Amino acid sequence: MVITYQVGSGLYVNITNHCTNRCEFCLRDTPQPEPYCNLFLEREPTLEEIVDDLLSYNLNSFDEIVFCGYGEPTCRLYEMLEICKRLRMFTQTPIRVNTNGHASLILKEDTPPLFAGLVDCVSISLNAADSDTYMKVCRPRFGEDTFMGVVKFAREVAKYVPKVVLSVVEGTIPDSDIERCRDIATSVGAVFRLRTKQ
Repeated sequence: MVITYQVGSGLYVNITNHCTNRCEFCLRDTPQPEPYCNLFLEREPTLEEIVDDLLSYNLNSFDEIVFCGYGEPTCRLYEMLEICKRLRMFTQTPIRVNTNGHASLILKEDTPPLFAGLVDCVSISLNAADSDTYMKVCRPRFGEDTFMGVVKFAREVAKYVPKVVLSVVEGTIPDSDIERCRDIATSVGAVFRLRTKQ
């Protein structure tokens, strides 16, 4: 069971298979090379298993620690944040969360304040410039209100986290929509990133 894996100078943490989107371009749906081909978890690791795995590394040797696997890490938000708390006891290596921005929808509560002091960067997959496109491309569990929920989460979490990124996967939406996504990022106080399709 692969809980942690390295990509470049980052240490990545894989804590769940669950996701609240079924994106058209998801890596889960096509064969992948190492290390992505073995990220499906046979079961969800316990909090202690995740922490023990992380502490087997020299955490100070990485440029960042990233919560990112085949699932949406905020499906286990409380456990994820507890792991962040424990990591802060051992390292000041920056912590990033790659997310679809559904945390508040998943937990039905205002989650951005929970990130304060624990996470250095939140990278949100926006992937659309409007609700209709988001429904088509990302196929979210929460329906038509999801897109505005993601934008709201981005705006709010930017009040508590030093860096927020909104990203779009190149080639999945028209170029004109990419510029609209860039404008959305600016409007919520986030950095815009155009990701290459793997």
